[in-house]
Amino acid sequence: MPKVTVRYWAAAKAAAGVAEEPHDAATLAEALDAARARHPGELVRVLQRCSFLVDGDPVGTRGHETVRLADGGTVEVLPPFAGG
Repeated sequence: MPKVTVRYWAAAKAAAGVAEEPHDAATLAEALDAARARHPGELVRVLQRCSFLVDGDPVGTRGHETVRLADGGTVEVLPPFAGG
């Protein structure tokens, strides 16, 4: 199982209570499920509005279960930012 770093920004960081954390996940869907399980509550709601980068590439509208993660990779969790 790949080990990835999930980095939270802005409202996601506030909801998770951490800037980043490791997860074992083969897909983006698995990483997000693990994050939801670790941080039930506000983060679950914030993730519904977020966009994601995997190793610097935008996920866009691809199904999260189809986005494969590489060992040592990074998932950036980006809530909507004011003005952008």
